[in-house]
Amino acid sequence: MSIISPAIKGFMKLRLSAIDNFMHNPVDTQQQVFNNLIGSAQFTEYGKKHGFEKINGVSDYKKAVPINDYDSLKPFIERILEGEQNLLWPSPINWFAKSSGTTSDKSKFIPISKESLDDNHFKGGKDVLTLYLKQFPDSKMMSGKCLTIGGSHQINQLNADSFFGDLSAVMLQNMPYYAQTIRTPDLSIALMDEWEQKIEMMAHTTIQENVTYIAGVPTWTIVLIKRILEISGAKHLHEVWPNLELYIHGGVSFKPYREQFERFIPSASMHYYETYNASEGFFAAQDHTDAEGMLLFLNHGIYYEFMPMDEYGKDNPQTLTLKEVELNKNYALVLNTNCGLWRYLVGDTIQFTSLNPYRIRVSGRLKHYINAFGEEVIVDNSDHAIAQASKQTGAIVNDYSAAPVYMTGESNGAHEWIIEFDNLPCPVDVFTTALDNALKQVNSDYEAKRHKDIALRMPIVHIMPKDGFKQWLKDKGKLGGQHKVPRLSNERKYLEEMMPYTKK
Repeated sequence: MSIISPAIKGFMKLRLSAIDNFMHNPVDTQQQVFNNLIGSAQFTEYGKKHGFEKINGVSDYKKAVPINDYDSLKPFIERILEGEQNLLWPSPINWFAKSSGTTSDKSKFIPISKESLDDNHFKGGKDVLTLYLKQFPDSKMMSGKCLTIGGSHQINQLNADSFFGDLSAVMLQNMPYYAQTIRTPDLSIALMDEWEQKIEMMAHTTIQENVTYIAGVPTWTIVLIKRILEISGAKHLHEVWPNLELYIHGGVSFKPYREQFERFIPSASMHYYETYNASEGFFAAQDHTDAEGMLLFLNHGIYYEFMPMDEYGKDNPQTLTLKEVELNKNYALVLNTNCGLWRYLVGDTIQFTSLNPYRIRVSGRLKHYINAFGEEVIVDNSDHAIAQASKQTGAIVNDYSAAPVYMTGESNGAHEWIIEFDNLPCPVDVFTTALDNALKQVNSDYEAKRHKDIALRMPIVHIMPKDGFKQWLKDKGKLGGQHKVPRLSNERKYLEEMMPYTKK
């Protein structure tokens, strides 16, 4: 029988009513969110500059405001970091979520308003639990605690009034008291910056708790589970936490990890819910274990636009509203948020798996990337690292390709590279070390995952013989024209195809 208090049942009833409303009235809900955002920000510096006061609808807005990325909003964000207010959003901005960088910065600092915390990030988390309890009303999840795995940075102070950390750390620091009582470990452990010690402390303290559900990125969750099983001597996780029933995951694709989780937790009563959240917002979550895709959250302080892929890269790209989208087509996600991100191109591509209700799945990134462990390495990062390593070692690189090596029961993950050198005047391991160090310098998330080999071990580098990539392209019928060697891929398909050419 479910152990849910009357207060929680009352809250669930309110949230289910709100969810039901936006599911049945999606377009009207989004219009209301749009009106609230424009009305709230009309007297900010950005709102005045772009004439928010005169905007009468979405079409006016699209004409007045350009598509933005982090770099185009960066001048405003830098001023907010220095303490100025009412630039992008009217309420005070005192918190920033630090995430992996752009082509010009190692890290991004996403402004976090009180509205974005309360009406987006926290509301999204509550709605995930509400949707789960709706599907499983006899759940005993609320009788125990949630093991939260996140926060790879301590909270850092920018000035007298402003602080930053990764999103999970910011949320933990601002979480209301009642929510703190139903989660583990203690904040003093959850916000530790030293991951090796943090995992050890988490394992020793949470092993004594009644953990009924877990929330976190698969990479770090696997590291923790392995340590807990080592300490306890248990064969699987249900011997440690017999009431464990739910794992809430997101950030990277769960497909490569599912088999490992099912080995760690061999139970048909264990459930997995996917979420789609980022520093910029909490966008969607599964509303049913059998549903294809995640329910798009439409009343959580974000107005969405959807850019068809053939518009990407144009000077004045066109976007679609919710009522104009189609199933199974790739769209670049464009956000307008209650922390002041206006027509913000987040970098993800999504597809709609359902239009009633609106469900989505993340289909990829706008650019080639590797994000198997939450490291978000983009081609600009790898190009920079190759150039730096070449400069340090005197090597000359003709071309390269890289993909992830996923975690196994015996070893941590890695990045596997195939590199064709015109000249390599040093041992390959010297070049590999230089490449690894350069990636750490340009990408803070990669640096965190590589720390003491906890999640990512040293890169693996194979040497491609001269003209090996050319021969691979030729054999695929793609030599010449616009065809190029894929620099980064989040899957191993291309790398596996190329590997035989390294032995010729």
